[in-house]
Amino acid sequence: MMAQENSKFLKAYDMASCTDQQFPPDVLLHFYALYKRATERNGFYIPPTNQGDLRSAFKINALVQVKDLSKKEAQERYIEMVEQHIGEIPK
Repeated sequence: MMAQENSKFLKAYDMASCTDQQFPPDVLLHFYALYKRATERNGFYIPPTNQGDLRSAFKINALVQVKDLSKKEAQERYIEMVEQHIGEIPK
């Protein structure tokens, strides 16, 4: 069952990576945070920052919002977001 879930997650990632659709920044940040949480190997991911880097601050904020999710939960939510915003994931 785990391999099947991972396969669906990878298909969802491919769909999100290849879409031509434009999304608002908050949706993009949520995709980013869920993907990072679902794929991080060594605990909580914090992107490198430059002092005063607003983009990094938004990324960190998005990551903090999903830090309590398990990797499995993050994958499931990522899949749900892809289906909501892009379309059904093929089997």
